[in-house]
Amino acid sequence: MKKRAVLSLVMAVGFTLLAGCGDKNNNAASSPSASATSSSSAQEAPSESSSESASESAAASTEAPVEAKKIIVGTSSLFPQVCFLDENGKLTGYDIELVREIDKRLPEYDFEFQLLDSMPSLLLSLETKKVDFVAHEIEKNPERTEKYLFNKVPYAHWKNKIVVSASNNDPIETLADLKGKKIITHASSAADQILKNYDKENPGTIKIVYQSGAANDTVQQIDSGRVTATVAADFSLSLIDPEKKLKTVGKALSTADILFLFRKNDSDAQVLADAIDKVLLDVKADGTLSALSKQWLGQDFTSLE
Repeated sequence: MKKRAVLSLVMAVGFTLLAGCGDKNNNAASSPSASATSSSSAQEAPSESSSESASESAAASTEAPVEAKKIIVGTSSLFPQVCFLDENGKLTGYDIELVREIDKRLPEYDFEFQLLDSMPSLLLSLETKKVDFVAHEIEKNPERTEKYLFNKVPYAHWKNKIVVSASNNDPIETLADLKGKKIITHASSAADQILKNYDKENPGTIKIVYQSGAANDTVQQIDSGRVTATVAADFSLSLIDPEKKLKTVGKALSTADILFLFRKNDSDAQVLADAIDKVLLDVKADGTLSALSKQWLGQDFTSLE
């Protein structure tokens, strides 16, 4: 737990009191009786300034240390290179290490991770105040903006594309080319919203299938032919498919900023989001953000260029 110690001014007050005594002794040298009278008066009636200084010193020395405010950060351990458990069981990844870096630079807060197993669970925990914000490569879109608060400074940028089996040679360029096909996605994900929006405009032309479990289940489903495609961020394919069983096709369906997610209409959440934004500007400026992206995601996804 981070703490900021409150320092006392006892030494400074003591120095002031000693200086006052010295003045009184000098005056007593020419008048012994005056010295006795001054000494007696000083003992019976301490000066107002000395009394106030002593009181302030006592208050300062007894004041309790100020504790950093605990913040619960919702995430998961199922997103390769973003938030996952390494071979030693340690939670790490791009989002995790970025949050830890932000924590170091915000002494007024103390971040603690809460692991949840799905996006719906993360969103529900945020809404019910079980977590204070979510760090899980959250893509900003109009539907989420209506319900939640995003911070303002993105820490990554996505391009969403259609993903199919590497052995699939069908001429697939757009979602229209997947008419009648099964497309797998995660419930409540950004890709899910893209597919729902398309299905709303083109009812019944595609079949949305929801998967559970880790991200590599998508690879198995497509590679086995049980489903035809998915929609995924450009950076994530190499993370979930290191054996290159899949490939992207066509142009980007959308681009988006990646930010942290907070409760809407919550003053404390707004203060926290603003504080995080200030740190994000710093980690961008000093190169820390770019270095984290290259380390965990394979290249710099922190710039639109």
